[in-house]
Amino acid sequence: MSVIVAAAEEAFTNHGTNASLEEIARRAGVGSATLHRYFPSRRSLLEVVFRERVEALCSRAGEHARGSDPGTALFSWLRDFNAYAAAGHGLVGSLLRDSPDAGLLTDDDGCAAMITAAADELLRRARRAGTVRAGIRAEDLLALVSAINLVTEEDDDGTQADRLLDITLTGVRSHACERGATSPEGS
Repeated sequence: MSVIVAAAEEAFTNHGTNASLEEIARRAGVGSATLHRYFPSRRSLLEVVFRERVEALCSRAGEHARGSDPGTALFSWLRDFNAYAAAGHGLVGSLLRDSPDAGLLTDDDGCAAMITAAADELLRRARRAGTVRAGIRAEDLLALVSAINLVTEEDDDGTQADRLLDITLTGVRSHACERGATSPEGS
């Protein structure tokens, strides 16, 4: 089954959610019937692909929380989320546009809920530490990073997405944090 999931992840990343299931089966070295036995629908295969990727991303949130100060943990994880979104090369965008599978991103117990919970915990810690501006919500941060990736998905080397994320993170930092990071010459 893992070989099917790996082939599906590659196909969905390269061709969007409408990638050929027959091609996925061929790349996995199984027949179409075997693929359908494990994954009776395109959506069931998408759910597994997304869940595995999201679980890994959310695990990184915990690693950052254990190994860094709260602000660094949040900003590092947002960079991970940016890389996760960029690695999909339009996969998230195609899910947003293709209504039959759009629920993968919005189901209460699905991937979006897991990502939002991870971001919310990191944001809560950063807020308590005073490293982020008041009024910032996890959903805002996720929407900003997702928007950056939607508008830069044709940028092959990712430099524009990185620059836009840097600008975004600068805007998210608290004013107290900014003053502490400003050199005397910059004042």
